[in-house]
This record gives sequence, C-alpha cells and structure tokens, in this order.
Amino acid sequence: MPKVLISDELSAAAVQIFKDRGVEVDFQPKLGKDPAKLAEIIDNYDGIAIRSATKLTAEILSKTSNLRVIGRAGVGVDNVDLPSASAKGIVVMNTPFGNSITTAEHAIAMMFACARQIPAADASTQAGKWEKSKFMGTELTGKTLGVVGCGNIGSVVASRAIGLRMKVIAYDPFLSHDRAQALGVERIDDVEDLLRRADIVTLHLPKTEKTANIISAERVAMMKRGARLINCARDGLADEAAVAEALKSGHLAGAAFDVFSVEPAKENVLFGCPNVVCTPHLGAATNEAQENVALQVAEQMSDYLMAGAISNAINAPSVTAEEAPILKPWINLAEMLGSFAGQVTDSPITDIEIEYVGEVGQLNLKPLTAALTAGLLKPLVGEGGVNMVSAPVVARERGVKIAETRKDAQGAFGSYVRLIVTTEKMTRSVAGTIYSDGKPRFIQIKGINLEAEPMKFMIYTTNTDTPGYIGALGTKLGSLDINIATFALGRDQKSGEAIALLGVDDFVGAEALAEIAELPQVRQAKALRF
Repeated sequence: MPKVLISDELSAAAVQIFKDRGVEVDFQPKLGKDPAKLAEIIDNYDGIAIRSATKLTAEILSKTSNLRVIGRAGVGVDNVDLPSASAKGIVVMNTPFGNSITTAEHAIAMMFACARQIPAADASTQAGKWEKSKFMGTELTGKTLGVVGCGNIGSVVASRAIGLRMKVIAYDPFLSHDRAQALGVERIDDVEDLLRRADIVTLHLPKTEKTANIISAERVAMMKRGARLINCARDGLADEAAVAEALKSGHLAGAAFDVFSVEPAKENVLFGCPNVVCTPHLGAATNEAQENVALQVAEQMSDYLMAGAISNAINAPSVTAEEAPILKPWINLAEMLGSFAGQVTDSPITDIEIEYVGEVGQLNLKPLTAALTAGLLKPLVGEGGVNMVSAPVVARERGVKIAETRKDAQGAFGSYVRLIVTTEKMTRSVAGTIYSDGKPRFIQIKGINLEAEPMKFMIYTTNTDTPGYIGALGTKLGSLDINIATFALGRDQKSGEAIALLGVDDFVGAEALAEIAELPQVRQAKALRF
C-alpha cells in the first residue's frame, strides 16, 4: 500500500479520498513549518501533498529516494525545487484551475474596497468618528478597467467587470481578436497604451522574466492621474516603491495589493500610504477553493500511485508506462520546438499546425501535441500556469486553433515534426527530428535547412546573406565576453535571407542582445533558453 504524507492543512474530504482509493495517509498539517523534521522523515513516503507552507528544497529532496509524486493543492509551485524533483524522477502535480473563480472575485472585491475606501471608512467609523465627507468614493460603472493578462483568471475578472457595466480593455500577448470579441473586451497591443487609458488596472500575469516589474516606475508615471492599481496575481509584477510614491503624491488615487515582495509581509513600503488596501495573500482563500484544490490533488495523486496515471503534471508527460520509453525523446523534441516558437513570437498566435512525418506519426500524438503546445505557451504563461495536460485548454481559452497532420515519410529525414505557427502578422515554421543517439536536432527554421543540437542557452538571428557576417557576429560576441559553443547557419538563396542558431555558455541579457541587433546585417536577434 503506497503511503502519502500531508504536511499542510488539507480538508478531511481529501484525506478520505486517499483512504478510499487504497492509499495510506499520514496527516501532519504542521510539519511543513518544520523543515528539519520533514527532511528526517520524507524518505518514508511515496507521495507528499502540500500547499504553500511546505518548502520542498533541493536539500530536503536530497533526503529521499522513495518519493514518487508531489501534489501541490494550488497553482504555484514556487515552493518546490523542480529541477531537483525532476532529476530524481519525482512527478510534480498542481491543480491549475481549482481557484480561478475565487481569485477573480477577490480582485473584484479589492476594486470595490479601493474605489469606496471601505477599509479606512470602517476603521474610522468603529473608532467613533463620523467622517462621511472624508471618504468620497467613485463608481465603477462606466469606468475603464485595464486587465493585464487575460488568461483563466483575467477572463473571469473581465466578465464580472462587464456585468458591472465597466468598459474592459485587455493586454495579453496571446489574446487573439476572436477570443477578445468572444469575451466582449477590447484588445490592446501595447501595455503602455492600456495604462494611459485605464481608470483601474488589474494584474493577472504569472511572474516570468518577461513580466517581472511590468509595472515599473516609468509605467506607473504613464498611468492616468487618479487611476487605481490592483495586484492579486504575483509579487514582483509592480514596483512597490513607485506605487507608494504615486499614492503619496496623489498621482494614483488608490491601490490594492494581495501579494508582496516579501511574505509574510510584516512591513512594506505600501503600508500606511493613502487609500491603499492590503490583504495577506487571500486570493485563493475561500472554503470552496480550498476544498476544490484539495479534492483534485488527492484524486490525481491516488490515480498515479495506484494506476500510474499522470495528470496536471508540471514535469512529466501524461502517458502510459508502455508508451513512455518510445515517446520520451519525441516529447522532449516537441517541447523544444514549441519553446523555440514561443520565444521568437511576439504577436498574438491564432493557429498552430503540427505535421508528424514518417514513423512518429504512428505514435500516440496527444502527449506530443500537448508537450509542443506547453512549450509554446510557457514563455508568456509561466511554468506553473501551463503543463502538458492544461496546455490544450489554455490554448483554447486564448482562441488558438490547433491542427494535427500525419504524413508519410518524405525528404532527407524518415521521421520528423514540423510546427507551423500563424500569428496576426506572419507565419513561421520550425522542424526537428531525433537522431540515432536519441538526441533532438533542429533541422529547419522558416523553411531554411540547417542542423543544430538544442542547448540550454542559444542565440537566434535572422540576417541578410552577406560576406563578413560570421566574422562580425563572432567579433561582437567576443567583445561581449559571450563564448560560442555551437554555430549553425542556413540560407534560402545566395544574398537572400539567412539564419544563425548559436549555442552559448550563458543566457544573453537584454543589453548584449541589443548590441547584437545593431549589427547592420541583423534583422532580428533573440536570446533563447531551453
């Protein structure tokens, strides 16, 4: 009988699900706050169910050789060391859709509280004062709400705001015109345009390299005078100090934050500012949401431990035990193809077509398509916001149409996968195969043939095919102290369009990338991370 440890607060119904499915349960809801004790006993269990209090660090995971699955009752997996878990073959699951309604409703509640100064008015009234004129509020009806991030939670916020007769504008790189029309929102292509127009801005983004500090000091200054900012998503999306200064100067009329740069937030630059509403990370804190994610994680973990089924896994494909050895290299390739396309695509994606050519077309394509779609979405949605199971759902929510095509073997390679991505501005493609060594290779980009083994860090350029480019690029990288590990080239014709895909030792930052892009031959330069 497999044994599961529950180290955080989880509902009794979840405990019962484990028992009903034949899983032994050790319920120690306070253990997550005692990392030393957790490290001491974690090797005694096949699975561990957690919420946010338990921190499964690399050090703790190093103490176990028996743990098979980690179940996170919630979306965020920041408290799990994913590389360490993956290296040990531990499946990490989350529950990506269990608290969407609750978080969206909290954002709406924070908007009302901020617009009507409810917390300050309540404190004043209970202190025996009657300061009616001091707490003049503003109606939400007729105001423009700017939703930054219109995914699962953001779209719920938008629908509730429309019900309040607000005008909703939305910025999301993956939000297509069709999806925006279905939601009844106006799509904005530039977040700065949204900030200039919105009376209230609400954030619903994952925290990634691209979204960190998206509401910077400069962008706070761009917001309308008298606007309000709501953040019930993730810390680090907004510059707290800049928001505090804007509140004090009167540039912003109010702000409401449920997440903070340091949590628990015993002190913060926002505390004490005029008309600021702060709550202790309550976005998912309702009885319904807690019950939903607890039941879901118990069911998922039980299915895996008793039958080997994998669902909502962050770091593992949903495949049977028999299929896994055959599918594994193709799943890795599919995710890399999707990741490449996602990292080099800037405009909203409307359609993706996946061609499975040769023997790969005879395999179970569902995990391959899911892996490719997850790789495509992760650069903007974030690691915790999409996985192989949720990727097709997330794609549909954003109006992205997915088509699969099986083709007989053709060309120089007997079996390969080609991804064709269509955006509102262009169509691009990337293809790859598995070599006899079991490793993936890029074999074509934008219809141009080349051969490149994916590396953790890469640089991709499109450029004109002119003499001296290789030397100019190499010299520039040398001056930037960027070491080249691999170098692949291709072109469509002499003096036509060319591409370069380089493996490098470290991730290339924005400043260095800008210098590369300034080379006269370069049309586009992208830093990639796989």
